[in-house]
Amino acid sequence: MSNIALLERPATAPLRTVPARTEADAPLNTAADLPAARSPRGFALYVGLDEIKAAEAGVSLPLLVDALRRTLAELAPGAETHATVALAPHGSGGKDLDVVRLALHEPGAIARTKAAAEDDAVDEEGGVTVDISRKRVLIDGESAAFTYKEFELLQYLVLREGRTIERSELVSALWQAQDDETPGERTIDVHVRRLRAKLGRYEDIVRTVRGIGYRFDRHADVVIRYGHGTPSPDRF
Repeated sequence: MSNIALLERPATAPLRTVPARTEADAPLNTAADLPAARSPRGFALYVGLDEIKAAEAGVSLPLLVDALRRTLAELAPGAETHATVALAPHGSGGKDLDVVRLALHEPGAIARTKAAAEDDAVDEEGGVTVDISRKRVLIDGESAAFTYKEFELLQYLVLREGRTIERSELVSALWQAQDDETPGERTIDVHVRRLRAKLGRYEDIVRTVRGIGYRFDRHADVVIRYGHGTPSPDRF
C-alpha cells in the first residue's frame, strides 16, 4: 500500500510529542522502559533520498521500497507495511531526511521547526539573549563580540543564578592551574569590567557583591536560551 505526503510549507502546527531518546543511534527501548499503558506496535524508518540520487546509485524509489518489503517479509512474514513518498517544492533546499520527516509530520521535526521560528522572533527583540547552546550573546538583536573567556564568565554566573560567586571560585573554575595567564582574584574585576562594557546599558545584570564577588539575578531584559528542540521519538 502506498501514499503521498505533500510538504506545503516548512512551518506546521506541532503535534503532541512524547519524551524519548535523542536522534543518535541507540538500542531499541524494551517494553519495560515505556509507560504501562503503552507498548511498541511497529516502527517508522525515514529515508532521505531523491530520485536523482537514487538513479545515480542505479536504483529507484519504488525498487528500494520493494526490496525493503521483500526483506521484511522474509524476516517477519506477519508484518504489515505502508510506504509513503514525501514531496517538496523544487529548490526548497534542506537535507533530504529533514524534508521527509517534516513532510510526514514527524513530531520531533515539527517541534524543531517551531522552536527555530521562535528563536528567530526572539533574536529580533530588544534586551540581552544569552544563548548557552550556541555560545553567543545577543544585545538588542545584534551579536556581541564576546571573547571566549568573557562568555565563559557570564555563562558561569548565569547558570548559578541568584548565588554570589566568590572571585576565588571564578578563578579556579575558569582557569586551569597550568595556564600562562591565570589571573589573581583582583584581576577578575578587570574581566568583569570588560564584560560589562560590552553589555552596554545592560551592564547591571552582573551585580557586584562588595567584598565577596559577583552574582547574576533574573532580569526582565534577559533571556536565557539553554537549547531547544523536542527529542525525536526515534528509538534506533
